Amino acid sequence: MSGSPELTGPDLALGFPLAQIPQGELFAAHAFGKPLVVVRRGDSVRAIGAQCTHYGGPLAEGLLVDDTVRCPWHHACFSLDTGEALRAPALNPVPTVAVDVREGRVIATREIEPADGATPVPDRTAAQGAPAAIVIVGGGAAGNAAAEMLRRDGYTGRVTMITADESLPYDRPNLSKDYLAGNAPADWIPLRSPGFYAKHQIDVIADVRATAVDAAARTVSLADGRQIAFDRLLLATGADPVRLKMPGGDLPHVHYLRTLADSNRIVEAAKAARSVVVMGASFIGLEVAAALRTRGLEVHVVAPEAQPLEKVMGPEVGAFVRSLHEKRGVVFHLGQSASSVEASSVTLESGERIAADLVVIGVGVRPALALAEAAGLGMDRGVSVNEFLESSVPGIFAAGDIARWPDPHTGSAIRVEHWAVAERQGQTAARNMLGRKEKFEAVPFFWSAHYDTTITYVGHAEQWTALTIDGELSRGDATVTMKSAGKTLAVITVGRDRESLRAEVAMERGAPARSGG
Repeated sequence: MSGSPELTGPDLALGFPLAQIPQGELFAAHAFGKPLVVVRRGDSVRAIGAQCTHYGGPLAEGLLVDDTVRCPWHHACFSLDTGEALRAPALNPVPTVAVDVREGRVIATREIEPADGATPVPDRTAAQGAPAAIVIVGGGAAGNAAAEMLRRDGYTGRVTMITADESLPYDRPNLSKDYLAGNAPADWIPLRSPGFYAKHQIDVIADVRATAVDAAARTVSLADGRQIAFDRLLLATGADPVRLKMPGGDLPHVHYLRTLADSNRIVEAAKAARSVVVMGASFIGLEVAAALRTRGLEVHVVAPEAQPLEKVMGPEVGAFVRSLHEKRGVVFHLGQSASSVEASSVTLESGERIAADLVVIGVGVRPALALAEAAGLGMDRGVSVNEFLESSVPGIFAAGDIARWPDPHTGSAIRVEHWAVAERQGQTAARNMLGRKEKFEAVPFFWSAHYDTTITYVGHAEQWTALTIDGELSRGDATVTMKSAGKTLAVITVGRDRESLRAEVAMERGAPARSGG
């Protein structure tokens, strides 16, 4: 999501010496007015568009992994051969450029424009014996990615997506970041237009809640009385905000942030507000604090922790994140909780009163498990799924915030609440509903934005015994490695996008991550 791309490197439409393109590295060039990333292996040269289709990240600054290019910003992955978006969060392919090598010069001959992200990839056909009807419950990251992947993988049967949200699928991470801060226009938020779903025959039933799943009869019941039959079912019901029970907690100026409608209500409230109390120093809470501070509000953060994010990223990163906010004027009230909300203030358990005409509560979420539990699926603090994301009931799959899967990197069953993980699981579940038998082995990844600083996290560390820091967090240039029994569980980076990618690849391959900038 960026403006006009900067054109760097040689113009391949005019030709460029093959010998001056390095072997096996990403090389920035351009042709036909568009930036390219070029890879040479021997006398073979391939060129694809250099802007990630997710947020416009510069692929030339990413990482070449086998025959793919990974984006440095949010770890999307593209095929060098076709430009296909192989891994979320990018859903659309990048263009490819046909090149010839003539008399020792590389010449771009034509641009091959990509289709949209749900157009079937050439030579990919649905598995034999594909189900006649697939139902997806949930219109978030996992549900939308699954619906698109079914079509991209050549599936021609019925696809029905049921969502309790009033809106079509949208870019949820942006709700607490640029959109809430006023830096992202509304047209950035929908993942797809209504016409996209119509074109690809994805039937979206919005603003209606699924109330029951009959695993034996293979039906989903809706709140409006309808029953939808399925041969395969994906549960991607996501999570709901943890709601605090306290005096004044239901006053009209108290808000939670989960949906687009929630974000819009906070935006409207912020226009007339002067001071906000954010309850919770979670990622959502802190991103809300940054966004509302950007809007010029006086911001107070109240949380019981001694340091923000300490349990997730360690005290050093927590202190760094806190400093980012304090430099912008955010006031922290840590080691405390709110006892009540009044019309123009919040009272803490200590008795301190903070002026506030807007309150946002971000103390975490709980997976929405009621539907799966009532359907009799195996549960373990989430929906238990196997390595193919299939539940204990054959033909019923789960993905996203509700799924607990056997993670090959930690050797444990884990459940995470990350956008990119949910999308990738949705894509894998879609292929497996078509009989692919593809194991979900992606390394968990997420990012968090605080003003002009982005923190990336790969891996999964619920507990760790050693934490090392290479570089200086205070300068926005550091790698934090979390280990247990000598094994790297997670790597956090600030200002080292390529290092984050290297750590991801190392975890995928079971090798120690390289250190350096």
